[in-house]
Amino acid sequence: MRPPPPLAPAAWQSPAWARCLRRYLVQLPGRLRPSAPLCGRASELSGRLSAMRGLLCWPLPVLLFLLQPWETLSQFAGPRCRTGPLDLVFVIDSSRSVRPFEFETMRQFLVGLLRGLDVGPNATRVGVIQYSSQVQSVFPLGAFSRREDMERAIRALVPLAQGTMTGLAIQYAMNVAFSVAEGARPPEARVPRIAVIVTDGRPQDRVAEVAAQARARGIEIYAVGVQRADVGSLRAMASPPLDEHVFLVESFNLIQEFGQQFRGRLCGKDLCAEGRHGCQHQCVSTPGTFRCACNPGYQLAEDNKSCLAIDHCGFGNHSCQHECVSTFGGPRCRCREGHDLLPDGRSCQARDLCNGVDHGCEFQCVSEGLSYRCLCPEGQQLQADGKSCNRGCREGHVDLVLLVDGSKSVRPQNFELVKRFVNQIVDFLDVSPEGTRVGLVQFSSRVRTEFPLGRYGTAAEVKQAVLAVEYMERGTMTGLALRHMVEHSFSEAQGARPRALNVPRVGLVFTDGRSQDDISVWARRAKEEGIVMYAVGVGKAVEEELRQIASEPAELHVSYSPDFGTMTHLLENLRGSICPEEGIGAGTELRNLCECESLVEFQGRTLGALEKLTQNHILLRVGGPGWRGGVGPPRPSAASLTAHWPS
Repeated sequence: MRPPPPLAPAAWQSPAWARCLRRYLVQLPGRLRPSAPLCGRASELSGRLSAMRGLLCWPLPVLLFLLQPWETLSQFAGPRCRTGPLDLVFVIDSSRSVRPFEFETMRQFLVGLLRGLDVGPNATRVGVIQYSSQVQSVFPLGAFSRREDMERAIRALVPLAQGTMTGLAIQYAMNVAFSVAEGARPPEARVPRIAVIVTDGRPQDRVAEVAAQARARGIEIYAVGVQRADVGSLRAMASPPLDEHVFLVESFNLIQEFGQQFRGRLCGKDLCAEGRHGCQHQCVSTPGTFRCACNPGYQLAEDNKSCLAIDHCGFGNHSCQHECVSTFGGPRCRCREGHDLLPDGRSCQARDLCNGVDHGCEFQCVSEGLSYRCLCPEGQQLQADGKSCNRGCREGHVDLVLLVDGSKSVRPQNFELVKRFVNQIVDFLDVSPEGTRVGLVQFSSRVRTEFPLGRYGTAAEVKQAVLAVEYMERGTMTGLALRHMVEHSFSEAQGARPRALNVPRVGLVFTDGRSQDDISVWARRAKEEGIVMYAVGVGKAVEEELRQIASEPAELHVSYSPDFGTMTHLLENLRGSICPEEGIGAGTELRNLCECESLVEFQGRTLGALEKLTQNHILLRVGGPGWRGGVGPPRPSAASLTAHWPS
């Protein structure tokens, strides 16, 4: 047997020299007498051993150091692999076919591989299981956070030396080793799970089906076969692509070749560090690639880069009465404006702002949202102060025709303000077939009836029709509009009530400039027909024309606003003017008072009213107590009663 070559500088680190030294020393004990001390009997060696004399006298720790598997340890020299978080489990075959020195090589391989990984709770977590006919956990993923503790557990590993149940080991790794209870990170953390299976023979159970289940659960499997390993079984276990996940080495001494390739896979480029990942929140580096992750409270979108807030309310189990708000901690209930959340965190209660405050409402206060409003009894309207009420026109009957200037000088945006102003007038009218009837005429160079008096029976219908009116533009023929009103708008065919019913007829002209035709004739004719005329001027309206149009006195029938934006202040004046002071009651039947039957009824009611006044001592009977004149007849007529106002 040839002794190892002489030691050149740094030659002791050569893997080839180390292999030669081990082979030489394995045969060395047979050439020594067992009873002779190793150093003292060196002179008895044959001439072929003379070159080893100095070596044998080295201290025993040095010899043991030289006996280490240099090719396994030296491959991991250099900087530590910096990967993203991994859950890495080694599945080691310790069946009886693995001889002791081969198992020792595998053990050293694991230790060396650990030294090249970035191990830690937030980096790579490592677990080791060994198997033969049964499966044994050497240490789980969550057991150790320090590399030294892992190495100590691996060095203390004792092989099981039984059968080869690889399928059972894969199932254990899938169900136990990669469980959260054993230290694996939860699936939603999206930390890669990698299993490295090292075996030297053919499995004694089925591996294809259980390996497919493990891969379906997101476990990436590397299959490493040594010596007698079955290639078909390795390919059935490994993840695709197979050329990157299946390794076959001739002996355990060459297993470091897999270690180099595996470490190269883990220590690829950090694609997150290059800054071109496109992740909205977080980039997590994984072997050879990267993945995007989201901050707490968010989930990854379909593009696997963007993050969307988790909609906890979308699950439909929040039980909120009003609104559900999704927060990082889960769903939270919220009430609509004007409501308060009750202690149960789900129900809402309306906030009563009228209670306990000086709201100042004359009649009724209604709480709404963050404020309140005042209401008036039926038939009365809220005043400008928003608190007091008046009777308005709710008990009057009027036929009202509105003449609206649609000339081009008005302009579209101002025409919309005019329509809004008209609807505000409608708001204080009792629009109904028996109450107030409203018609609308627009004029420019021509005249167009937008809707006649008899078409709509409610205020809502009138207001909707007003909003639908389209702007005409062109000239300003106010005289033509007045003629149309007199001849057509107040006709019974257009919905006006007969004159015999004495329903007031009111015309309201709205204009912003000088008329292009004569207005005097038809303005006078309208008044002669008994139509009460009102004139509303805006901007460049001519006062002389407004006075010609309006009834007397002009102070009550003419209104003016310098611009369209401020004309709403005219509403109160118009309401007080248009509404009749003594309207016919809404419940009163309109009849011709000239009919004989009506006249008799009128006399009867008058006598009854006077009798009540007499009984209440408001009127004194002629000749009765307090009367200073002569004695009257026992049953006086209405003409024999006179009023007396007590001092």
